[in-house]
Amino acid sequence: MSAEKKSKRQERREKMHQREVRSRLFTIGIITVVAAVLVFLVVWPQIRPIADVVAVESTPRANAERNTAGDPNAPIKIEEFADFQCPFCERFHQETEPLLMQYYVETGKVQFVYRSMGNFVSQNIGGARTESQDAALAAYCAADQGKFWEMQDTLFANVLGEDVGSFTDRRLSAIAEKAGLDMNEFNACYSSGKYEEQVQQDFKDGTAAGVNGTPGFIVSYTVNGEMRTQLIEGAQPFSEFQVKLEAILTEISAQ
Repeated sequence: MSAEKKSKRQERREKMHQREVRSRLFTIGIITVVAAVLVFLVVWPQIRPIADVVAVESTPRANAERNTAGDPNAPIKIEEFADFQCPFCERFHQETEPLLMQYYVETGKVQFVYRSMGNFVSQNIGGARTESQDAALAAYCAADQGKFWEMQDTLFANVLGEDVGSFTDRRLSAIAEKAGLDMNEFNACYSSGKYEEQVQQDFKDGTAAGVNGTPGFIVSYTVNGEMRTQLIEGAQPFSEFQVKLEAILTEISAQ
């Protein structure tokens, strides 16, 4: 075989080898980039700066006991089914709830109960807990320290938007600290998922009662030994609640 033919064969082998090397390097590069992206997606939520968390001055609720306020023997009971990410729930919390507390809860006419309605804002994917459920879980953990209402106020004050990281684990921890919680006790409760079942039960009870959006309110009272209920839907103004509650009180007093 002539030297010229050997040279051409060798040249072809070298070109093939170079192509194989380039192909391997390209594949390795793609794998490296994909791995880096996956690592970033896992690590970034844990290291990114936490958006500013503000403290608020929480207004004491009358006869507060965990997630309830008011006399347990009050003639009327209102159960609010809400979502900490819901803008209409936030509006009710800011505009109507304080007046209900002042004129009906503090006067012994109404017992008020806050319950979670978890999934109306957050979408539950693959069974994973949502931001809304996590916020409710954090609020119930705060109740263990007698600070449910302080945590509720602080959660609503720190909503960034719907499913944009308002209530990541790290941010909930920062919110709990602003609410004045013992962080060792809070973290142990929250990380254990202690109140997951209660959060799920709230959702089931609200759905069974006909709540189809947040906030929804189940108003219950007894007339002549018969339990009666009314559903109030949406962030209604105080005047709407006032009309219904005064009518109920009149109905109760007439029995």
